[in-house]
Amino acid sequence: MTFVRKLHRRLQRTVLLLATLCTVSVVLSAYYLYAGSGRDSGPSDSDEAAERACGPPPHPPQRPAAAERRRLPRASSADPTVLVFVESQYSALGQDIVAVLESSRFQYHTEIAPGKGDLPALTENAKGKYILIVYENILKYVHMDAWNRSLLDKYCVEYSVGIIGFHKASDKSAQSFPGRGFPLSAHGHLAVRGCCVNPHSPLLHLTKSSQLHRGPLPGTDWTVFHINHSAYQPVIFAKVKTPENLSPPLSKGAFYATVIHDRGLHDGIQRVLFGNNLSFWLHKLIFLDAVSFLSGDRLTLSLDRYVLVDIDDIFVGKEGTRMNVKDVKALLETQNLLRAQITNFTFNLGFSGKFYHTGTEEEDAGDDLLLRSAAQFWWFPHMWSHTQPHLFHNESALMEQMALNKKFAVEHGIPTHMGYAVAPHHSGVYPVHGQLYEAWKKVWGIQVTSTEEYPHLKPARHRRGFVHKNIMVLPRQTCGLFTHTIFYQEYPGGPRELDNSIQGGELFFTLLLNPISIFMTHLSNYGNDRLGSYTFVNLANFVQSWTNLRLQTLPPAQLAHKYFELFPEQRDPLWQNPCDDKRHRDIWSKEKTCDRLPKFLVIGPQKTGTTALYLFLAMHPSILSNSPSPKTLEEVHGFLPSPLECHH
Repeated sequence: MTFVRKLHRRLQRTVLLLATLCTVSVVLSAYYLYAGSGRDSGPSDSDEAAERACGPPPHPPQRPAAAERRRLPRASSADPTVLVFVESQYSALGQDIVAVLESSRFQYHTEIAPGKGDLPALTENAKGKYILIVYENILKYVHMDAWNRSLLDKYCVEYSVGIIGFHKASDKSAQSFPGRGFPLSAHGHLAVRGCCVNPHSPLLHLTKSSQLHRGPLPGTDWTVFHINHSAYQPVIFAKVKTPENLSPPLSKGAFYATVIHDRGLHDGIQRVLFGNNLSFWLHKLIFLDAVSFLSGDRLTLSLDRYVLVDIDDIFVGKEGTRMNVKDVKALLETQNLLRAQITNFTFNLGFSGKFYHTGTEEEDAGDDLLLRSAAQFWWFPHMWSHTQPHLFHNESALMEQMALNKKFAVEHGIPTHMGYAVAPHHSGVYPVHGQLYEAWKKVWGIQVTSTEEYPHLKPARHRRGFVHKNIMVLPRQTCGLFTHTIFYQEYPGGPRELDNSIQGGELFFTLLLNPISIFMTHLSNYGNDRLGSYTFVNLANFVQSWTNLRLQTLPPAQLAHKYFELFPEQRDPLWQNPCDDKRHRDIWSKEKTCDRLPKFLVIGPQKTGTTALYLFLAMHPSILSNSPSPKTLEEVHGFLPSPLECHH
């Protein structure tokens, strides 16, 4: 009987144990089932690893304090000029480097990198000529003959000059950097993805260490560096797409540096090496930070950016393309949203009163809401009938047009005191149409205008300001939005073209490289798909995520004074021949012409070559001169234009 009881108890315990194990098994199965499902919908393991790679390392290198950072690469005795060694006059990367330096208004000098032979003179009167050296191909520096390498290194040490170099490997196999000073190796011709910025790099100035940049990076010719010495610090990490195909294979899932900073601990020369060109926007950003750091902040860009967004053609536009009530409300919401990221942000509206209430019923209601909200915006005149001022040949006719627009403004509560105006198509601003400037001052009291045509439309990085008849002319920028770009899916080149411009492309770098940007947009960009709002909200978000820039807006008059405080040397205009630029000819007064020679006199004292000049000019078939005088020799000679066209 006792045996039976014992057996019964054992069976109970066994059943209880089995039930417990089954319960635990079910719980564990459910956990892994749902946990696995959650992972499938979230970031990949590689993305998480990349985020860890860009997070704090176990033993992060000590970041120099701000004051110490500025002492490290000090080059106080060298001129603030960058020496750029390019592969050829037309090499793509060399031109990109020069374009970035030009856009940043940094002085530079280019030289073809010598394969063999002497370096250019590095000093003059015992003073260093260059504060920084950039090699389009760092291997030209690595393979330099011992004599010239020692001269260059000695110069860099003596004048605290840093070096920036770009590496392009010849094959995918691991490469060592021969010669002293380079305890590292590299793999080249790779495709990479998922990059991020090392938050502990002392180079960072414009660049903010942000979240992981997901997806593939452009191109398949990347170089990644293997760091074998504590003197090197990674700046940008990325993952190799197919590491197992390399010789020797790289670790799968590992992250490697595409930009490294040689802190100069072994030879006193600080270097920054790039494993690709400047096509990737983050490399271009880090390049600017490297220039700033290695020059001891002598070649650096301020973090302050002033942004003004003009909306031209208010009340202008075909039916079906204008703003309705919902669009106007969305514009106000966008303005409030942008004020959270751009201090004092306010849209600047340019109106042509003649076209008020010329849309559909819904669009006319939008016009009315704009006027009821007039105090929420800044306003500027854009000509009553949107006529180009250079077509007016007398000042009084221009003033009549302006007076009509001003009367409309007063009657509808539009502010008239901003002192800013924009001419349709930038007509009359440059080349200068004198009547426009006089009429602006008399009717509106204009102090400021802007144009994209001075000195020429392209390249945009060469645009400048000037002052004429006490009116300050500021450079105006395009942002990829025009009157016809109103639908996202129909954007020229596809929607991705617009997004790329915003996210590290042309628009992003226009804002980054110009301390003051006036962007031109149009009424139609804020109706329809509202691409204007889309563009600037996303631009502000991207700038805030990836840079340390401080964005703000000033009224036009204050903005103009700020501009000429920064660039006083631009006040005097650069007078050019409008006949040399088709766009300038198109907005030049029809009273002026490029196909007839003007009347002119050649005047000068005796024995200074005036007779020789007269004889030379008289040889031209389209120039008529006066008849030689039978009574005088080598006296006054007057010239008249030929009635025929002058053929150059």
